Amino acid sequence: MRTIEATQAAAGWRVAVVVSKYNDFVTDRLQTGALAALAKAGVTDITVIKVPGAFEISLAAHQAAATRTFQAVVCLGCLIRGATAHFEYIASAVSHGITAAASATGVPITFGVLTTNSVEEAIERAGEGPSNKGWEAAVAAIEMASVIAQLKS
Repeated sequence: MRTIEATQAAAGWRVAVVVSKYNDFVTDRLQTGALAALAKAGVTDITVIKVPGAFEISLAAHQAAATRTFQAVVCLGCLIRGATAHFEYIASAVSHGITAAASATGVPITFGVLTTNSVEEAIERAGEGPSNKGWEAAVAAIEMASVIAQLKS
């Protein structure tokens, strides 16, 4: 029996981080967390791709993954519920878009897009350290890239 298990060793890998500029008071913190996690895993070749909003994340992630130059793509954004249905439409579109991009390219693309009910919830999830959702998305990207690499070998 062979077991394939994720590792966090990623020296020499290239990783793209797609970050929404909308709600940057939160997404900047998510980006900081993701970059810290990638650095801890040994990733030094990181490309940060800034997009206008969460809706645009999945297209940029798909394009980055389609280049086949990245072992993983980390997606970061922040949606805060408002009084209209806009939140639900954008949250659904970005989650489905990221899933479709990963499936189409075979490149791990992780979901670090906050969908919160308030600004306070968003800031809480973007704090310092391993509980930062950007950090968590970066760790998941490294682990999935490891799994994919093992499956291909």
